[in-house]
Amino acid sequence: MLNSAAPPVPEQDAPAAASTGACRRTSGVGMSLGNTFAGARGTVYLGIDPGLNRTGYALLRRGPRPILLEGGVISSRPKTSLAERVREIGDGIRELIEEFSPDAVAIEQLFSMPRNPRTAILMAHARGAILFAVANSERPVVNYSPRQVKKLLTGSGTASKEQVQMAIQRELGLASILEPNDVADACAIALCHYHSLRCALV
Repeated sequence: MLNSAAPPVPEQDAPAAASTGACRRTSGVGMSLGNTFAGARGTVYLGIDPGLNRTGYALLRRGPRPILLEGGVISSRPKTSLAERVREIGDGIRELIEEFSPDAVAIEQLFSMPRNPRTAILMAHARGAILFAVANSERPVVNYSPRQVKKLLTGSGTASKEQVQMAIQRELGLASILEPNDVADACAIALCHYHSLRCALV
């Protein structure tokens, strides 16, 4: 389902855009090496933390400092078929792109999970639906590994989740830690692209 609520208000009192809402979306709320982005600079970036149960998203706007427009979660219904759940995730991303028209999409790179192969497979299903929706919109997409994101935001590729959340709070000037984790992770990915693009195009 896509139910919306406004994200946390930054300390500088910049207004957060309210979502019109739809059926499966719930709003909550360095340098990356080896990723050369060839697209235009743009002003709005969509960060995505893929998952079949819950896909986190965050939309950032370029300014004197990055501005969080909206963050939330796209959830699939667990009792439906795999095909239906994949479609729901893809539809949610498509609706986001239609509503906010991001200039680029940044997504977490799929990584090996030898201890949890089922989790990796389910994430791959969701990631495929997301990439299909992005490709249909003809938006450029770039991939970032968790290590790249952590390195850019904290200076350490092995930073804890708490350290990353504190870095996000500082970067965006938020009054509190960004939650839930799906949204925080998506926001970290969007921030990674924000700074990587700025450095690549200077």
